[in-house]
Amino acid sequence: MPTIRQLPQSVVNKIAAGEVIERPASVVKEFIENSVDAGASRVEVTVEQGGVDLVRVADDGTGMSADQLSLAVASHATSKIASAEDLFRVGTLGFRGEALASIAAISQLVLRSRTADADAGYELIVNGGLQEGPAPCGCPVGTTVEIRNLFFNTPVRRKFLRTTQTEMGHVTEAFTRIALAFPRVHFLLRHNDRTILDLAPHESWRDRIAMLFGDELAESLIWIENKEGDVDLSGYVADPSQSRANNRMQYLFLNGRHIRDRSLQHALGEAYRGLLMTGRYPIAFLRIEMSPEQVDVNVHPTKLEVRFQDGGRIYSQLLGSLRNKFLTTDLTARHPGQGVPSSMATQTETTIATFDQGQAAEARREISAWAGAEAFRHTDATAESQVDRQGRMDLIPQPRSHQLPGGPSSLPPDHSGIPRTTEEQASVPLGAPPAMQIHNCYLITECADGIMVIDQHALHERILYEQLRDKVLGGSVETQSLLVPEPVNLTPQEAAAVLDARETLHEMGIRVEPFGGDTVLVAGYPAMLANINPAELLRQVVDLLLDGGPGPHRRDILDELLHMVSCKAAVKAGDRLTPEEIQALIDERRLVQDSHHCPHGRPTTWIFSRQDLDRKFGRI
Repeated sequence: MPTIRQLPQSVVNKIAAGEVIERPASVVKEFIENSVDAGASRVEVTVEQGGVDLVRVADDGTGMSADQLSLAVASHATSKIASAEDLFRVGTLGFRGEALASIAAISQLVLRSRTADADAGYELIVNGGLQEGPAPCGCPVGTTVEIRNLFFNTPVRRKFLRTTQTEMGHVTEAFTRIALAFPRVHFLLRHNDRTILDLAPHESWRDRIAMLFGDELAESLIWIENKEGDVDLSGYVADPSQSRANNRMQYLFLNGRHIRDRSLQHALGEAYRGLLMTGRYPIAFLRIEMSPEQVDVNVHPTKLEVRFQDGGRIYSQLLGSLRNKFLTTDLTARHPGQGVPSSMATQTETTIATFDQGQAAEARREISAWAGAEAFRHTDATAESQVDRQGRMDLIPQPRSHQLPGGPSSLPPDHSGIPRTTEEQASVPLGAPPAMQIHNCYLITECADGIMVIDQHALHERILYEQLRDKVLGGSVETQSLLVPEPVNLTPQEAAAVLDARETLHEMGIRVEPFGGDTVLVAGYPAMLANINPAELLRQVVDLLLDGGPGPHRRDILDELLHMVSCKAAVKAGDRLTPEEIQALIDERRLVQDSHHCPHGRPTTWIFSRQDLDRKFGRI
């Protein structure tokens, strides 16, 4: 029988290091958090070879006395908590008490510190867990901690480290997360004797964001603020014109601590539903302030994940705050001018220099795609099939002002309570000026601050989507019944998916019935799709159901069906419109909630301001 034995403290510390210290960036994070907790107003971070050879963090915080230095590198010694109850009301960034001890066990550590009332500082040296000192030394008030040769005595861990560029990219990200959370602290990051980031203190959070990510992004930010009970939500989200191919630009801070929370990230995605194209993710910088008793920050060794006492409430607060803000904000795309501002380009290239080759290539592709985007690009124009003009007049909505008593000002009940911003009013055509169609694809009209270019398919798709959604919610979708139901042969998996979604399909006006084996009957379909073959429609529905993955949410299926049906029914790029049809689309644009984007997230409208035009023609 194996013998049970007590592990040596050095082994315990190495095990703890394996949980907390994954790479040099983990060390940088722990050291900076300690500096912030110590009340530092300036934090300098110096690394060499991505942090593998050296990590040094110096601050001007409160400092430590000689006896405190020895305790700082002892296992489970901390000034952050005193009892088990304190674990449930943590108000600092660090609190576990094993970070320094774990780091000291796998590196060569030097710790120097001095308090404001001391004549001199003290130095403590720890080499692979073996202490020397503390001894008096000269140093400024505050603390400087440095490690060299990380993982020198755990070669298995060291060989799993990546290239210098990759490790430096992780260091920069760890540095950025804390620098974002504390804009009033001066942060400095150096790598191999080169200054990477020098962030002067700012009262404005937007200024700190601009220093890290450029003025162009900062100017696109929308302020969000909401308080429900004792939960304060505030911060910035980016205009949909700014997005990323991943969610790495979603910065969430809970009581100053950067966190990752899948539920809150999902709420962000839901808030931007219909505003971003598939595969694009919103940009956000959000703070949540709440009582520490309502959240458990002790569920993960790195403190990156937390557990909310009432996660559903936080989810609803974030989603509701964003959607309400978007409904009262004009999100119409505006021509941004050409190229990336030089200040932004310099800042971006400085950051890119810390990435590995793959990260750098992706970042530059993002910038190139943004800078070279053409205002009139219509990516799916050639892919959209032509439709017969017969019956299309029924698809063009007549202006609701003609259908409602009281004239153009009579809005339907679901829009009557939505205030319109000054910007939004400025983008509405003035007195219904004449509009024209170009390339059988775009509509051009005058607006208060310039000219408006509209993608006819994208706008009509948005209009039909919102009208159809209202009908679905009201249970009044018009269904065309087939005199002879049409059989459609499917695979067993496809047939099962269709029959499982019968109730959802019926809400959309698509009636299906089992016919035996793997054959399904289409008994009815939406009347607005009279020109589409029912079998073709069902096969596209099948693809949608199967692409939803295991157990797709009913709301997601319904929303995607709404997208598909409105896209199929809308006029296409290449369709020639009559003047009456053109005017009907422009008039209806003013009466839908999210007229600035189609349901798939593409902009329906671009505005070129008078100032843009004057600049292009040399008038200013």
